[in-house]
Formats: sequence, C-alpha cells, structure tokens
Amino acid sequence: MKITIVGGSKGTGAQLAALAQAAGHEVTVVSRSGNAPAGVHAVTGDAADPAVAARAVAGADAVVVTVGGAKGVSRQRTAVTESVIGAMQKAGVHRLLVQSSLGAGDSGSQMPAPLRLVMQAVLAKALADHNKQEAAVQSSGLEWTIVRPTGLTDKEPTGTWKALTTGDGGRLGGSIPRRDLAACMLGLLTDDSSVGKALGVSS
Repeated sequence: MKITIVGGSKGTGAQLAALAQAAGHEVTVVSRSGNAPAGVHAVTGDAADPAVAARAVAGADAVVVTVGGAKGVSRQRTAVTESVIGAMQKAGVHRLLVQSSLGAGDSGSQMPAPLRLVMQAVLAKALADHNKQEAAVQSSGLEWTIVRPTGLTDKEPTGTWKALTTGDGGRLGGSIPRRDLAACMLGLLTDDSSVGKALGVSS
C-alpha cells in the first residue's frame, strides 16, 4: 500500500511511518521540517498549502493526518486537514485516517471524570480546533476514520489497546504509548469496518 502521512516527522506520525515501512508499505511523509524515518520518502512543506498537499497525496492509496498545533497559527489542524481533503478529492484518493483527541466531538463521555475536567480547562483551544477538523473530515465524502487517543506517552509499547466508539459504552484509560497508537492506526487503515467511525483509543 502507498501511504502518505501528513505530520510524520515526529511523534505518532513518525512511529506510524516506521511501522508501515517495516511492514513493506511504500511511505511518504510530508512535514515542514522535511524529516522522516530511514527508508521513507520525505516531502518538505506545509500541507495547509494546496500545492504541497496535492504533491503529497498524488498516487497514494491512503492518507493519514497526524499534525499538531503550531505556535501563532489558529486552527492549524483544521487548515491542514481541509487542504488535504481538497487534494484527495481532486486526486481521487479515498481512504483517510485522522488523529484527533479524546474529548473532541461527543467523546467526553469516554473519559474519566477528573481527566475530562482537566482537558476542558487546559486544552479548550486545541479541542475547538479538533472539533472543526473532525467536522471537515465527517463531511468530506471520503472513506474516513477518526482516531481519538487519550494522553500520549513515550513509554514502551504493550502491544494491546482499547478502541471504542461512543456507542460501544465503557470508559478509556488516561494514556497510551505512541507506538501502540501507531500500530492501532496502521491496522485501521485496512479495516473496512472502521470506515465512518470515530474511535477513542487508550491502553
């Protein structure tokens, strides 16, 4: 599979790029820094620029968006995601996986109550950006999946995780190692049952 990862120079995106490349996929990473794991094709640029987004998604079978916020930039996640969606629609690329955050959309009910209060207070601006990002994804007409992780850590992966929609019921834990989240996301890319779903993910 040809996979483009937008925001894959570090964090979960870089972990996903390394796992996908090791699994035999052809991986392209687009980022402003131009950094990418060994063996992965790098595209340098801001994917909020439609020309950069078009170059990044050309020929892809699937696109993953893992961008974070940027200092001094309002709604960075939304801007990048909207640009990528537009490029995918023009190029005829259909499969989209987007990393959001637990607390976005209707996922507050999946969080432990103390964590929910902290998220709402400390991450209000980030969650507002994720809400707009998710709205763009859900109205895109693409074959989308949204992943909403709990707190991300650099701990050793456990190889296990919980992935729940709000309709599944149940609560999620407070954190997940980035490499476990990346492994979960790689599996979801080829899981047709995840299309059109937003999944909260934790250890």
